[in-house]
Amino acid sequence: MTAVLGTRPDQEKPRMKKPGRWSAPPRPVWEEEPSPAGQAGKGFALGLACLAILFPLWIVIVTSLQTKKTIDEAGGLVVIPKGITFVAYQELLGGGQVQRAALVSVGVTVVGTLFSMAVSVLCAYGLSRSGSLGHRWILMTLLATMFFGAGLIPTYLLVQALGLTDTYLALILPSAVSVFNILVLRAFFMNISQELVDSARIDGAGEWRILFRIVMPLSRAVIAVISLFYAVGYWSAWFNASIYLTDQDMMPLQNVMIQLVQKQERPVGLSAQINTGQLSPLAIQMAVMVLALLPVAVLSPFVQKHFKKGMLTGAVKG
Repeated sequence: MTAVLGTRPDQEKPRMKKPGRWSAPPRPVWEEEPSPAGQAGKGFALGLACLAILFPLWIVIVTSLQTKKTIDEAGGLVVIPKGITFVAYQELLGGGQVQRAALVSVGVTVVGTLFSMAVSVLCAYGLSRSGSLGHRWILMTLLATMFFGAGLIPTYLLVQALGLTDTYLALILPSAVSVFNILVLRAFFMNISQELVDSARIDGAGEWRILFRIVMPLSRAVIAVISLFYAVGYWSAWFNASIYLTDQDMMPLQNVMIQLVQKQERPVGLSAQINTGQLSPLAIQMAVMVLALLPVAVLSPFVQKHFKKGMLTGAVKG
């Protein structure tokens, strides 16, 4: 046959092998191992991003720890420290308006987060049970509030009619519930094995026991993430206090920081030290900013490991 065709066996064209039945498909480009140049470029970009975040924070912290003489010699913000002094923090936490405002912020954050989590978990668990009474209409109503709001004036009139102005409840109740957080919790609760819940019901467990003994222990990740969201929201909130409170002694830390940084107003109890030259107004401003950022910076690393599981599992599945 080869003689007739005029070709030798060693000149035959190699046949292409068909891919095996179980051969792995080619991976997408973004899943390929990056080249050394690509890794260097990513490292450089991440380094610039970290520098852009950490450098302003470094300036704020260093300036808050400097004396008035050092700040005056630097002409304002200090980049390279010359010694460390905690006079600004001692004065702020030694009494007066700033210390009282910090205590108000801590109390509102703790009480508000506990209340918001209790309402959100109960609401999300009820909406995650398909047989619960009116759960579809309640869910549609909650979704509607994400697109349509009453507005600032009706909300203020409602708070005023309820007698909540100049009370700490005005800092908690108007922003106590987030529909987005409820939806994330609901999606996570719906992903819990129904067989596990049914077996608990067969053993005689009620809805409260199922929620506290089965659902919540299995949902620690999403509960930790949503709790952090609520806590950061309460700690950083300033708008409710600015429109619902008129008593300066009830103002939280964020409003005092606005008075110091933007309005250049001196807190009660520190005017004498500033006037005599013992403290720099800029050091006081930076110290208040550090105090406002400190709780979030301390708590975030402890909840960081739960972000991927808590947010992606609760928001994508279901």
